[in-house]
Amino acid sequence: MIQKIFILSIVFLLSQVTLYAKVSHINYKATFGIFGTVGTIKNRLTENEKTYKIETTVKLVGMAKSLLGGQKEEYISKGHMHEGMMVSDYYSMRSIKKQQTKLKEYVINHQKKQVQKRYRKWVKGTLVRDETSYLNFYAKDDLLTLYFNMNKAITQKGMTYTMKAVGLEKQKGMVKVTVPKSNQTASYKKDLGISANWYAKARIVQKNFRKNSGDILLSVENDGFIKKAVIKDILMFGDATLLRIP
Repeated sequence: MIQKIFILSIVFLLSQVTLYAKVSHINYKATFGIFGTVGTIKNRLTENEKTYKIETTVKLVGMAKSLLGGQKEEYISKGHMHEGMMVSDYYSMRSIKKQQTKLKEYVINHQKKQVQKRYRKWVKGTLVRDETSYLNFYAKDDLLTLYFNMNKAITQKGMTYTMKAVGLEKQKGMVKVTVPKSNQTASYKKDLGISANWYAKARIVQKNFRKNSGDILLSVENDGFIKKAVIKDILMFGDATLLRIP
């Protein structure tokens, strides 16, 4: 269950970089209920005027690492820039656990408005499953670029935005992001602190929440990156917290 929480959380930990040929490293630690610190999230962001690349690695530590067999998650998003926004052409999610590796790859065809998905699984180095299919929806964003583009996509507070991203098949790519007005942030500040530039809430459908869906609360710093995220009402253990670290 904990690894599922990490997968959902990664995508809410990034915002946007707008300088030419800039490489940024942004790191987070995750804490979860009685387990304390359960993992780290490391991000490498590379961007120029024409292209971008996002590389994210999630590693478990301590008790969580022992319980889940040292699972490691790797995410890559590559694509092009259009009017200052990132547009995904390729997105991948790799899960490595003991002697088993799973890889999901998505290729986005913007001309045909199609997304091809390839799923592969290896056990002890042997390929045991290889399937290719097409998603029943199209999106310009994947889970990473969705949040890199958020600063530009969100133009007004006090609104709920409906966005779409490759990688959210269980909810047909749709995610709702609410940005409160300045006088509506009291509940956000209780969980996230008072020093954020702005706050947001994203609703995710996932079986590990108490009601089959849950909220991820976000605080964004002045540089546009997420400072803190709180994943609310996780089944059995309450809230999980992710905090930006040097």
